[in-house]
Amino acid sequence: MNSCVLMAEIIQEPQLRYTSDNLAVTEMLVQFSNSQKPDDAPATLKVVGWGNLATEIQQNYHQGDRVIIAGRLGMHTVERQEGFKEKRAELTVQQIQSLSSAFTPSSAPARTPAVTETLPPPPPANNVPSYEPPRPAATPVASPVNVTPQVNTYEPVTTPSNYQPVVEEPDPDDIPF
Repeated sequence: MNSCVLMAEIIQEPQLRYTSDNLAVTEMLVQFSNSQKPDDAPATLKVVGWGNLATEIQQNYHQGDRVIIAGRLGMHTVERQEGFKEKRAELTVQQIQSLSSAFTPSSAPARTPAVTETLPPPPPANNVPSYEPPRPAATPVASPVNVTPQVNTYEPVTTPSNYQPVVEEPDPDDIPF
């Protein structure tokens, strides 16, 4: 599956246009860091949105916004004026979210607990039913090199007293082949 998630900054205002079938298309340029080195230049990528998402992008996102974009990455061949073909990457948006609208502690209402909150202790691990069938115990085999093999002891699984097996009724329309 072709999927890409980027944290980027919009460097060109989203441009909305419509196809001949009246389908909305928005195109914009974003830049993102593609290196761990701070002195490397950020990469630029063309981003395209379609349909209702295209109009949402044009209305809600603007140059300078930092966004998280999820979508499909594609490569397109473009004829250059110099007479050669160039491959360019393009991201087709499936989801977009502004980083400024994400939850931040300063936007959360202040909360002062009256009592220190503690979590209850976890329940004890014994007598936990298992849904695996019991495994057969290992039988010791005589060793030709005089080494006594280790035998693991295995506790059999006990079925809870209130266990009711689910019995499915046969489907009269189901014809086995």
